[in-house]
Amino acid sequence: MKFTCNRELLSDALNKVTRAVSPRSTIAALEGIYFRTEECSLYICGYNLELGISTKILANIYEEGSIVLSNKLFCEIVRKMPGDELEITCGENFITTIKSSEAEYSIIGISPSDFPELPVIEGDRRISVSQGMLKSMIGQTIFAVSDNDTRPTCTGSLFEVSEDKIRIVSVDGFRLAIRTEPITGTVKMSFIVPKRTLEEVSRLLEDDEEKRVEICATRRHIEFVINGCVIISRLIEGEFLDYHNAIPQNTTTEVRVNTRRMIEATERMNLLISDAIKSPVRCIFGNDMVQFQCRTAIGAATDRLSAEAPNEPIEIGFNNRYLMDAFRAVSTDEVRLVLGTPVTPVKVLPLEGEHFLFLLLPVRLQKD
Repeated sequence: MKFTCNRELLSDALNKVTRAVSPRSTIAALEGIYFRTEECSLYICGYNLELGISTKILANIYEEGSIVLSNKLFCEIVRKMPGDELEITCGENFITTIKSSEAEYSIIGISPSDFPELPVIEGDRRISVSQGMLKSMIGQTIFAVSDNDTRPTCTGSLFEVSEDKIRIVSVDGFRLAIRTEPITGTVKMSFIVPKRTLEEVSRLLEDDEEKRVEICATRRHIEFVINGCVIISRLIEGEFLDYHNAIPQNTTTEVRVNTRRMIEATERMNLLISDAIKSPVRCIFGNDMVQFQCRTAIGAATDRLSAEAPNEPIEIGFNNRYLMDAFRAVSTDEVRLVLGTPVTPVKVLPLEGEHFLFLLLPVRLQKD
């Protein structure tokens, strides 16, 4: 195998696929990056058996072939090479030479036959959505994905696709995040995408409503095609939590608050809270204001901000981090908080409609 390519193009492609390379594996090839020449392009792939990322770059192909090269070593060599053009040659016993300007390296590669094939994603369960929209939807829901493996289906986000809308749902047992957007001409399907996959997809997506991302799902795998880059991931199997029953229906008290001011007030309460020193943030909604109180072993803090709130005060306790995560995910300047009792989950909604919905489980407060 022999080819030349632009160093910056190669480096950019490596930065994408390297995120799917296994740092440690019993299969040596999985710790490397797979390269294969294809006519006028170079195919590059990283795969850890759960997640695969591949892309192609333009290259001048002189001899066809394939090779697996050490991820960390090869990426560092490419990054430090002096010239703009690289010449890469793979000879006998997988000895690979990398040349650029006056610099030259020879490293030992791995047989490409040791690199497992990525799953083939085919079928009619395929949709196309705006990159900007999907990036926003993931960003507003991923904070509520569980990191606890005791409930595997909660370690990913549920995608629900119907003929006229797409919905992403995340839940971890203490909070719920839902984002819904209208779409047209799609097939009905649902699947659970792992959090790690969504993080990598979000990194590749652009804040552009005109650019599209193609999504194709099978029973066990999903494929995202983003700007020429392909992400293939294993789906999470099992039944997702019945989130509909978790949403309170009889809560009628509404409070209208400024998003930025809620974040700033919570940040001030956070100065007294740490992993070692934990305490709920007390929020008292009433008389057109929200009062904040926090007391820990190192001190006490109070704060207040104006809001459209009922005259009859309602006191609710929150986990400070969960409260902060929810408001940081809000995309509007103001939100509606729909309250019930001090032990009823609180709904966070936009001023109009329900294109996003966050649910916060209160913390039981002890009497002072």
